[in-house]
Amino acid sequence: MSARWFRRGDHMVMLGAFVGAFLLLALSTFTSWPVGAGPPGQSATEAVNPVYVSQAGDCLNWTRRNLSDVTKVDCAAQHMFEVTGVVDIGSAYGPEAPFPTDEQWQKISEEHCAKTSLDYLKGKFDPFGKYTVGPLNPGERLWAEGQRTLRCGLQVAGPAGGLLPAYGTARTQDQSDVYDPGVCLGITEAKGVGDPVECTKPHTFEIVGVVTLPAGDFPALEKQDQIMSGECVRIAAEYSGGMDFKAQGLIVTWDTRAPESWAAGSHRANCKVGAIPAADNSLTSWDRSVRNPNAPPLTTSNPPQTTAVQQDEPTGAPLHSSSSSSSSTSSATTSASDKPSTSSAAPTTTSR
Repeated sequence: MSARWFRRGDHMVMLGAFVGAFLLLALSTFTSWPVGAGPPGQSATEAVNPVYVSQAGDCLNWTRRNLSDVTKVDCAAQHMFEVTGVVDIGSAYGPEAPFPTDEQWQKISEEHCAKTSLDYLKGKFDPFGKYTVGPLNPGERLWAEGQRTLRCGLQVAGPAGGLLPAYGTARTQDQSDVYDPGVCLGITEAKGVGDPVECTKPHTFEIVGVVTLPAGDFPALEKQDQIMSGECVRIAAEYSGGMDFKAQGLIVTWDTRAPESWAAGSHRANCKVGAIPAADNSLTSWDRSVRNPNAPPLTTSNPPQTTAVQQDEPTGAPLHSSSSSSSSTSSATTSASDKPSTSSAAPTTTSR
């Protein structure tokens, strides 16, 4: 059995790029920095909030929902935000200006953070990749006190918009939207692909492997499918200990890369296992793992991304992409739809 699948990109906003190019950027939900040590002007003995002194290239991490424990860390370590630039919007929002609405914050992000982040990445940004762009804003209290300085930055977001830890500077990272083997992606109320969850909980896919496509010119989707189908069948069999997926109501599937992603250097794609789609072609959740229980523990370069980080009171909801890109048999590129479309190309238990 084979199938064509698409992944929802609804946590992303697509923005026209600059200097005539049509590179797209994604905007994450907006984040307010914590109330604590004040901005410049405080005494030298007072603690300085790392946000106020952060500059392009700095990485910030936090574990609390309200960001009250934010610290500056080495970008090689786990972090939640990589600063791409510092912008002042005081000329457009004077001392008496009210705190911006969600729509205004989205406009501010588009006008100030998109180009700042694109420049920071030297023009290399995967619009369907793992990074999103957005501002770290001062919050309502500090805004009322006159604070108009923003930190623009990059964050890693799951399919449903939940924030995930990042490792390494985005300037040198492969931006491919891939997850480590053993990660399970949940399901949203709208039956879309959700953020990472424990594999014992309802999920749409279990990641079984990562394939690096051969370097060179962009391979047509048919060529990518040819490569991925063979690799993913083999990888899934090894991962599961030779499970008969069809007998379990499951199929092997994979992602492909879009031309825009390839141009940004994203050449990696996931192999994964999902449930056979419902009669209306919608995603179906399942609540077990196909990992061979007798296999040795999985090893990853970083801690596995099993859950998304929640935050209190985001200042804006993510915009939605209206663009879509197709994928191939049992493959998926980012699209405006999660719904799979069936295909009968390959008479195997693989698909995506």
